[in-house]
Amino acid sequence: MHTSRAVARRQEQREELKAEMREAARAIFVRDGFQSLSMRKLAAEIGYSAAAIYLYFPSKEHLFHSLVEESFSRLSDSLAGLADEPSTSPVERLKRGGRLYVRWGCMHPNDYQIAFLLPVPLSGPYKTHQAFQTLRLLVVACLPAAGARDKRAETATQSIWAALHGITSLLIQRPSFPWRTKESVIQQVIDSAVDGAVTRSSRRGTHGGRNGRAR
Repeated sequence: MHTSRAVARRQEQREELKAEMREAARAIFVRDGFQSLSMRKLAAEIGYSAAAIYLYFPSKEHLFHSLVEESFSRLSDSLAGLADEPSTSPVERLKRGGRLYVRWGCMHPNDYQIAFLLPVPLSGPYKTHQAFQTLRLLVVACLPAAGARDKRAETATQSIWAALHGITSLLIQRPSFPWRTKESVIQQVIDSAVDGAVTRSSRRGTHGGRNGRAR
């Protein structure tokens, strides 16, 4: 029994140390950029040896990519459950998801910058994350079930994400800009992006081309 508790406690301490290393690295990456961080510099900031850090992260690239994945996971968690909400219309649910996205980015700027703003060392083809898939499901729910729905959904999702990313990035990187009010600008961006992408796609699906066929 005592041995089990001791093992559990050591594991807990290792996880706490690993989390401390990750948060310190996240702040340094955001402050100085990927190229400026070294394991030795990270070790000096948190008071551990570089050798201790290598026990948990075999390279700077591995550490960075683990932070990217963690940031995307946190964003995904903030959007979880939106697609299943029964109380609002699909369009309002999509707009609410947009507001949650922007709010999360502004409340967690280091996470957002790690996920979206810092140049990422390439280690293979780009992959989409669960947060993007959640956004796509919200968009699909707003579109008519007509021909070429998947293509319309992909274009609409990407355009809406581009708008959300744009306003979130500006709010993070230009906090002193004299916004009319942040909330009014955020809402205008979301309304314009969603109404434009979803309404335009829906009209194409409903009316089709000149002969009544979907384009």
